[in-house]
Amino acid sequence: MLFNSLEFIIFLPVVWLLYWFAFRNRQTQNLFVIAASYLFYGWWDSRFLLLIVLTSLTSFASGLLLERAEGNERLRKVWCISNVTFNLLILGIFKYYNFFVENLQATLGLFGIALDGPTRNIILPVGISFYTFQALSYTIDVYKRRLGATHDIVAFFAYISFFPQLVAGPIERSTKLLPQFATSRTFDYAAAVDGCRQMLCGFFKKLVVADLCGEVVNSLWDRWNELSGINLILIGFLYCFQIYGDFSGYSDIAIGCGRLFGINLSQNFNLPYFARSIPDFWRRWHISLTSWLTDYIYYPLGGSRCSKPKALRNVFIVWGLSGLWHGAAWTFIVWGLYHAVLVGLYRVFDLNPHYQPPLGEGRKLPSFTELRQMGTTFLLVAVGLVFFRSHDVSQALHILWRMVSSPLDGALITYKSGTLYAIIAVLTLTVLEWIQRDKAHVLQFTDNSFFARKATARLAVYATVIISFILAVGKVQTFIYFHF
Repeated sequence: MLFNSLEFIIFLPVVWLLYWFAFRNRQTQNLFVIAASYLFYGWWDSRFLLLIVLTSLTSFASGLLLERAEGNERLRKVWCISNVTFNLLILGIFKYYNFFVENLQATLGLFGIALDGPTRNIILPVGISFYTFQALSYTIDVYKRRLGATHDIVAFFAYISFFPQLVAGPIERSTKLLPQFATSRTFDYAAAVDGCRQMLCGFFKKLVVADLCGEVVNSLWDRWNELSGINLILIGFLYCFQIYGDFSGYSDIAIGCGRLFGINLSQNFNLPYFARSIPDFWRRWHISLTSWLTDYIYYPLGGSRCSKPKALRNVFIVWGLSGLWHGAAWTFIVWGLYHAVLVGLYRVFDLNPHYQPPLGEGRKLPSFTELRQMGTTFLLVAVGLVFFRSHDVSQALHILWRMVSSPLDGALITYKSGTLYAIIAVLTLTVLEWIQRDKAHVLQFTDNSFFARKATARLAVYATVIISFILAVGKVQTFIYFHF
């Protein structure tokens, strides 16, 4: 079920009413969350439910086994590694089997060895990368004694399957989300209203910004060889905002929806295109994945508290895995390694200051230095996203070459009126985010916030989202990160 679908608009209020008025205690609310989440997830393909149930069962059992093996560190390590391996094996089969078979065949073929390992027509379950990492978080946290093993299987299943963030995050830690299902919840009117506003913000990003940009990008990307350098630069620029509006829009909807049910989810985006360096960008973009990889892989490898060569090795391992997590293709791996190089350069040359004052502190507009830093960072990110969007590495390199070799050839495209509308949407979002840069989301109200003072602007956003939703019925665009 898609957030931007008519089914969800019916589903959400029905679930919300039953959750608060028909199920009055924690246990029945958790059971209802599981049922509603499985309906939400099974809407795509009910067969996928078997995998999420299996992941939930094995991870729940791993906690109990780790608890029973207390005092026997060797056995505890066996249980932890077994569950981590099992769940990664499921992820590997469904997401990476064909990729590894094809590349192994190609590699052996270079040496004249023919490998009979046929690829399979495997359907990638929606959101498997997200809920698998969330399940692994529990097992590792119990093993590291950051969290006690839970005996409440209902709360645990609700933790794994909570529908707002089930298929595209944020990737929650067991130490934050699981305790919320283990305690009673009360309805908070102010939090629910703010959650609705954050959902509207998410719908604006998705339906207005991402989908308008997506109409242009999706129609022209595969015709890259017909476009001039300046038009490819424009398409690349619009793709940056398509993927940002799409993914951060999903996160805003998920976080706001969670607040309707008394559940606080983690911030996943914090104005990433206002970042002033690449490390700063990764503290702002897909925060839940970046912090997961940092805490569970980077730090155990030694982090930066080791020699520079080892620290750089750790950076390349983490970002290589980040690329692979996003998809079974060399474009994603190259994208990850590209950012490893950038992060490594910032560290080697100490280009990332240890302290930066708040963005635009005491000013209505950014300073020249801030503009230069943000522009440079955005350009570096945009180059990487060409690999992220391309079908293969060759296509990405050809597009980048045409961008730099003939940047001013030809006139700007006018794809009907879509290009102009997309640019207006991007500029509108950018201005609103700058004005509300010290808020948790664009539509958050405080006594001195822009939207609290400007009722006309507030109503304009509401009307734009409603009209966009009505126009989108019947031609709904899925979220990009559902494929990961």
